[in-house]
Amino acid sequence: HVELVESGGGLVQAGGSLRLSCAASGTIFSRNDMGWYRQAPGKQRELVASITSEGTTNYAAFVKGRFTISRDNVEDTVYLQMNNLKPEDTAVYYCECQEPGGRFGILQFWGQGTQVTVSS
Repeated sequence: HVELVESGGGLVQAGGSLRLSCAASGTIFSRNDMGWYRQAPGKQRELVASITSEGTTNYAAFVKGRFTISRDNVEDTVYLQMNNLKPEDTAVYYCECQEPGGRFGILQFWGQGTQVTVSS
């Protein structure tokens, strides 16, 4: 089965940086599109950034120029480098995997989440 394990969250002051990691197992990682989502208290989960199996990236407008998503197909890991963090970036950040499922379509998997707290 697919397992996604996030790490790298924590408490940081506004203007600081964090690097999130998501290690995948139980899947052919290089075939998968990967993404980072976040969910703040009382809000819906929202897409932060995504990266396709070919390396094409996409960012939400609110993180463009501050966050960078990347992947390492040898380490089966996707990263989210977060710079110039703001208090409104405070949320639980989730790693998402979209695995080609053949006749089953795209199979979606989630990590357990990692808390990011930005103090003002």
